[in-house]
Amino acid sequence: MLNRLEASSGAQGASGDDLLDSTIEAVAGALVDRQAGDGHWVYELEADATIPAEYILLNHYLATVDDGTERRIARYLRRTQAGHGGWPLFHDGDFDISATVKAYYALKLVGDAPDAPHMQRAREAVLARGGAARSNVFTRITLALFDQVPWRACPLIPAEVLLAPQRSPLNILEKVSYWSRTVMVPLLVLQTLKPHARNPRGVDILELFITPPDKEKAWLSNPTGHWLGDLMLWADRIGRYLVPFVPKSAKRRALDKAVAFIHERLNGEDGLGGIFPAMANALMAFDALDYPRDDPDVLTARKAVDKLLVFKDDMAYCQPCLSPVWDTGLAAHALLEAGFDGDSPEMARACKWLVDCQILDVAGDWRQNRGHVRPGGWAFQYRNDHYPDVDDTAVVVMALERAGDPAWRDSIGRGAEWVIGMQGQRGGWGAFDADNEYYWLSHIPFADHGALLDPATADVSARCVSMLAQLGYDRSHPALARGLDYLRCEQEEDGSWFGRWGTNYIYGTWSVLCAFNAAGEDMDAPFIRKAVDWLVSIQRDDGGWGEDCATYLPGRRGEAKASTPSQTAWALLALMAAGEVDSESVRRGVEYLLHAPRDGGRWAEEYYNAVGFPRVFYLRYYGYAAYFPLWALARYRNLKNGNRRRPVFGM
Repeated sequence: MLNRLEASSGAQGASGDDLLDSTIEAVAGALVDRQAGDGHWVYELEADATIPAEYILLNHYLATVDDGTERRIARYLRRTQAGHGGWPLFHDGDFDISATVKAYYALKLVGDAPDAPHMQRAREAVLARGGAARSNVFTRITLALFDQVPWRACPLIPAEVLLAPQRSPLNILEKVSYWSRTVMVPLLVLQTLKPHARNPRGVDILELFITPPDKEKAWLSNPTGHWLGDLMLWADRIGRYLVPFVPKSAKRRALDKAVAFIHERLNGEDGLGGIFPAMANALMAFDALDYPRDDPDVLTARKAVDKLLVFKDDMAYCQPCLSPVWDTGLAAHALLEAGFDGDSPEMARACKWLVDCQILDVAGDWRQNRGHVRPGGWAFQYRNDHYPDVDDTAVVVMALERAGDPAWRDSIGRGAEWVIGMQGQRGGWGAFDADNEYYWLSHIPFADHGALLDPATADVSARCVSMLAQLGYDRSHPALARGLDYLRCEQEEDGSWFGRWGTNYIYGTWSVLCAFNAAGEDMDAPFIRKAVDWLVSIQRDDGGWGEDCATYLPGRRGEAKASTPSQTAWALLALMAAGEVDSESVRRGVEYLLHAPRDGGRWAEEYYNAVGFPRVFYLRYYGYAAYFPLWALARYRNLKNGNRRRPVFGM
């Protein structure tokens, strides 16, 4: 067992190995102290102003106003308003018109006066950029529900699309990603019934429009500029003329199918899809369908939403979802690296909790393309049985295998079996579905957020390759061989790899280099050295690494505002996987972590470090600044003490 030391800001006054040891011990001890009694960890998960604003909007849609909670959320919104007058999608980011419109509306609903200075600044910023009419599709749907814009401002997606035959191009239950599916189905109910928000205080935001909404004509646009997008716009116009001729029986059958979908996946108090937008849409759909307020499903859905609230001092915000399986798997890896034995009480509790979360008896939506595969994965949240994900499953399997208890052998086998079964035709893995690459859907007007699909990505695929290698699969095994080929093909011109779920190329490159190392790749191969050279070239003057969320935008690659502990840890883990433990770059990175500000078990980190959907939705995992730097420092110590270049685990 590790000795625990009280420390802050890196045990200043210590030096060399003493500082490294004391930092590892202090952070590991603090991490253990955060472990729940049943063995799991969960940290806050913060998005942008949109989710807290939508919580307030949901209350006023339903007329379930909670002034005390909403006042605290309003303080959060005011404090996150940026210098440009609006709200960004991540800390210190650019103005985002959709987030700003929702935040402004939420504050006005709470009672902020339009002539208050912060409201004036927000309004001026919106109007300077074309007004609220330039908001994205999801924002315009919200505004239509509140009678702020006509429904023609929103793309036509009637509930009848749910009646499309299986395998047809219009079958959204099969073609779109899990998150889009769970958000869209209740949204189809709302778009079909076109209910009116109760809005008990009668608040509007017409002052945010340059042209009165009922006179605005240019609502819909081609999201990609491709000719297919123009074709979809024509289809939207034609469809509006055909809607009145659709039999009422078809509408009823479609609504019944939507309700059946929601009921089957309601997921108790963990909520539809485990994500706030789907939960909120489900509540509004129940209301539009005249469910009584005391209906058990309504009460359960409401509890799921309220469980996402975080209260801090005098303010509050709403999380987009909860991340306990992900946090527990990664925290377990960090502690194992830091010297905890797999049979220690902490690891035994964590592994037992993870095993109990494995999904063995629900064939989720992933079965659309992989119906022959047995369930065996893990979800991201406490429960989300219809939607396990490949990334969590690979991380958990590696943690269980590394812990070494024979009791987990069956769970490991089932998890690996499911991951192998989810491999795509190109050799890579998506997060929740296999071969979810129907790119023509990106051209429909509804897809202006660019997040309808769940294609294979380098970071998720690297985790799967790492898992297979750690479990002893030979490089000649078809799944591993195809995965390695896929990763080689995905390398960027500068030597890096794209990070779909973490910011950004540093995250992707860490994931892939660790996978190649675990699989026994020649780490002196030219393409590996190219990746190493890229990482070294972007190291910052303070010894750390940083990468801005803006790098997901066209023409913004390479931007960075500051070094962050999370990204520095990823870069260090990547370089050490490539055999650079004795390099000057690694030494400087370790020094950065040892001296960066830290409050006991967590490094200070304001910048967002992950992404939900590139360009439109970003995340700040609070746990990343705790377990990833610990992991990197512990691995550095282990490799230095070994005094030899050796393979390390694939993460």
